[in-house]
Amino acid sequence: MLKKLPLLLLAFIFNSCASQQSFSLIDEKLETKVKETLNYYLYYPPNYKIETNKKFPILLFLHGGGEIEPDDDKNKRIPPPKLILEGKDFPFIILAPQNSFAKKWWNTRAVKQLLDSVIVNNRVDTQRIYLSGISRGGGAAWEMAVQYPETFAAMAVVCGMTPVPYASWINRKMPIWVFHGEEDPVIPVQESEEMVEKLKSLGYDVKFTKYEGVGHNAWSRAYATEELYEWMISQKLGN
Repeated sequence: MLKKLPLLLLAFIFNSCASQQSFSLIDEKLETKVKETLNYYLYYPPNYKIETNKKFPILLFLHGGGEIEPDDDKNKRIPPPKLILEGKDFPFIILAPQNSFAKKWWNTRAVKQLLDSVIVNNRVDTQRIYLSGISRGGGAAWEMAVQYPETFAAMAVVCGMTPVPYASWINRKMPIWVFHGEEDPVIPVQESEEMVEKLKSLGYDVKFTKYEGVGHNAWSRAYATEELYEWMISQKLGN
């Protein structure tokens, strides 16, 4: 009996613990609500008011961490808004929200809600929604491509943070164009190189432009590339 007692004692302890654990694991739910105020620019092409029966493509542009600034004038100096102020005409509506938090990532759900609202209240061709971002905004663009794979007809990322595991989750029918400066000290060009290599290995339609001798500011040259907008405007969901 003395040799069997420890075994009986262990069995009692185990059954007691299992009984306690069954009461500590419960199934519950909580409805969460997240609110954020987003300032934004909205650009209309010259013929928007004239061609009242036409639906227009839209470009969602996400700026980088350097443009997080309460002074609107600084944010206006980045492209595409900068190019608009300089008189450039674009063939699509441009939505450019502003992330006001210096130490926070883009709230991509809030951005999508803003995009949806703009689409509902304007004549937008939902088959031709384009996505672009620079630096931190480029990283957020990759994230939105993963979260909303059936939304965007094309994406252009400039010197963006590039989480390579995202490659497997992006819509494989969506064309992608990546830009990066070879001398970027903030986000190394290797990040884009690895992402592009992974995308190509998975069969994606991806273009890659590297700028020799260019640092982090690859956006000035990328958004001055007229071919970029011609490429975007030719893309449509389901092509």
